[in-house]
Amino acid sequence: MTRYRCIIADDHAIVRSGLRSALEAPGLIEEDGIEVVAEAANGLEAIAALRQHRPDLMLLDVQMPLAGGTEVLVEARRWSPDTKIVVLTGISAVGKLSELVEIGVDGIFSKATSNDELYEKLPNILRGWRHVASHIAGLLEETPRISPLTDRERQILNLIVAGRSNKEMGEILGISVKTVDRHRTSLMQKLDVHSVAQLIALALREGLIDPSTEL
Repeated sequence: MTRYRCIIADDHAIVRSGLRSALEAPGLIEEDGIEVVAEAANGLEAIAALRQHRPDLMLLDVQMPLAGGTEVLVEARRWSPDTKIVVLTGISAVGKLSELVEIGVDGIFSKATSNDELYEKLPNILRGWRHVASHIAGLLEETPRISPLTDRERQILNLIVAGRSNKEMGEILGISVKTVDRHRTSLMQKLDVHSVAQLIALALREGLIDPSTEL
């Protein structure tokens, strides 16, 4: 039987080392272990490794330099649609966690808990199951859901936080000021806020702003 192949993407070397040891250990997760074909310390390295290796599995931290987890996920679906994407995250912002679930990650686990659940569920995920860790599922169930934002609304949100005017946003995105205003209105209605200050506060609290975006 061919061994499963994996990429580990995390900006902390000690995390990558620990995960590599666990994945490659025979019998811990898979009988013959899982081959780690590459490690990535930032989002761009993660995308490049995906394009090169097209592995069975990627363990992904969504808070990395140069390219955010959402961007890596989109590129993964583009370049290696059969790769199972499992997110390991330290964030607890329900907005960001909900977004990852909506995008359709194959698994999502919290760094705030032990890895036991991760190691237990990985074999099923590799064989086509999806799993949201119990800790994260609890957070999502306890908090009212925010309607998912469109890609354009997310771009508008990041530009608002950057202090751009509607005219500047239109020029950057190649759309009319009227279209910017429509997306802006839709964004604020979805998030149920009535001022830019409220919008920014909620976006920061819920993790809706891409930390890799150059503002």
